Amino acid sequence: MNKIMKVKESAGVSDYIFKAAVIVISIFVFVVVAYPMYFIVIASISNSTLVNLGQVILWPKDINFYGYQQVFQDERVWTGYGNTILYTVVGTLLNLVVTIPAAYALACKKFRPRKIIMPMFVFTMFFGGGMIPTYMVVRSLHLVNTPFILIIMGAINVYNLIVTRTFIQSSIPYEFYEAAVIEGCSHFRYFGFVIVPLSKAIVSVMLLYYAVGHWNEYFSALMYISSNKLVPLQIVLRNILILNEAFKDGIGTAASGGYGGDMLQYVDQIKFAIIIVSVIPILCVYPFIQKYFEKGVMIGGIKG
Repeated sequence: MNKIMKVKESAGVSDYIFKAAVIVISIFVFVVVAYPMYFIVIASISNSTLVNLGQVILWPKDINFYGYQQVFQDERVWTGYGNTILYTVVGTLLNLVVTIPAAYALACKKFRPRKIIMPMFVFTMFFGGGMIPTYMVVRSLHLVNTPFILIIMGAINVYNLIVTRTFIQSSIPYEFYEAAVIEGCSHFRYFGFVIVPLSKAIVSVMLLYYAVGHWNEYFSALMYISSNKLVPLQIVLRNILILNEAFKDGIGTAASGGYGGDMLQYVDQIKFAIIIVSVIPILCVYPFIQKYFEKGVMIGGIKG
C-alpha cells in the first residue's frame, strides 16, 4: 500500500513539473512571437532616432503620430485599400465557390474520374509553365492591367483543395449521402443542405487562407497591373517605402551638410506605420473565425 502511495505521489510531482514546464515554455514562445509585433507598434509612434539608438524597448518615447498622418494623407493608400478590399472579397468568394464543390466531387466515392482528375491537380503543384509563358497567356486573354487578373489568378489552390477534400471524407459519414439518396435528394441539394452546413470549420479555414492570400497579393499585381488606379495596397505601400528610402538617403546627405537632419527621425516611423496599416485588417478578422480555424486545420490534416 505504501509503495502505491509513493508511486502516486511521484506521479503527481512529475505532472506538476511537466505542467510548469509547459507553462514556462508557452510563455516564452508567446513573448518571442508577440514582442516583434509589439515593438513595431511602439516604434511606429516613437522618435525613430531613439528607436535606432536602442532606447525604445518596452515603452514608446517622444510619442507622435507623424508616420500615420503621412500614410493616411496619401490618396494612393485609400485607393489601394479600396482595390485590395474589392480583390479580397470577390476573389475569396470565387475561391470558395470553386474549391468547396470541387473538393466535394473529389471526395465522392461514386465519382470514378476522381482517380484521374486528382493526380492532374497534384501535378500542377510540382510543375508550372513558367513566368514568361504565363504572362503571354494572360496577355492573350486581354487580362493585363485589368482588375479581373487579380481575382481570377489562382482561383483554386491545390493544397487547399486537398485539405478540404480530406475534411469532407473524414468528417462527414458516407451514410448521410445514402440516406439522402433514399429520400430522393439530388447531389446539388445534398451539397447545399448537408455538406456546406457541416463544413463550416473547413470553410472558415479556407476563407482565412484565401483572404490572407488576396490581401497580401504582391507579385501578380507587380507583373500584370501598371495603372495606379488598379494597384492593390501592397504595391502602394511598396512604392511609399521605396520613396521613403530615397528620401532617407537624401536627408542623410543633406544632414551631413548641416541641415535637414531633424527630418530623419520621421523616416523610419513611416515605415513602421505602413507595416501596421497593412496588417491590422487581417488581425481583426481572425478572432471571429478562430474556433472554426483550429478545428478545420486539425481535422483537415488527419488523413491524406
